[in-house]
Amino acid sequence: MRRADRLFQLVQLIRGRRLSTAAFLAQRLEVSLRTVYRDVADLQHQGVPIEGEAGVGYRLGSGFELPPLMFTQAEADALVIASRVAQAWIDGALAREVESALGKILSVLPSSARVAAEAQALFAPGSGLDQRTQQTLKTLRDAVHSQRVMRLLYLDLEDRLSERRVRPLACLYWGKVWTLSAWCELREDFRTFRVDRIDQCELLDETYAQESGKTLADLMRRVRCGFDA
Repeated sequence: MRRADRLFQLVQLIRGRRLSTAAFLAQRLEVSLRTVYRDVADLQHQGVPIEGEAGVGYRLGSGFELPPLMFTQAEADALVIASRVAQAWIDGALAREVESALGKILSVLPSSARVAAEAQALFAPGSGLDQRTQQTLKTLRDAVHSQRVMRLLYLDLEDRLSERRVRPLACLYWGKVWTLSAWCELREDFRTFRVDRIDQCELLDETYAQESGKTLADLMRRVRCGFDA
């Protein structure tokens, strides 16, 4: 890769995340940490408002813009395929947004590239989530986004029904199955619920604050510790 192309990609990677460590950037660019440190310093000297430092992470300051990008053929192909798979396994509202976004992306491609991308022979048949699970997933997404407390009626694998008050943290897709990761006020711990086994879900007129020990970051740290043990 030419150095100019690497510097451009470096800026793109940093602008796409709230905080990017040098290790992450080195892995994505397939270069050494020393090269990342040198490239960041050079960009800063050229006036690119990259904030942060080695050992902490980098982010792009406000007010910096790059010109619109043109997708490569491989990138366009990947976006079409990914959108087809996603539309089969997300709720209808989000699937329509994916279709709209893809249309905008394809509209800026040269006609030959657009035709080639749309001709990709990889499809996801529309036999994904049933309507009820789609609606539940949408409600859960809204709750995660708005940090609303929820009341769930949940059927476990033995079809025992329980009522829970939860703080929804994230929706995770495991291949045909979606789950909700949440802080369960009944168990006073993190719990995972299969979306297709949620019998009822209700958004309550109550929001939750981010409390130490009860956040998604806390859950991820626990999961990583479990893998490392």
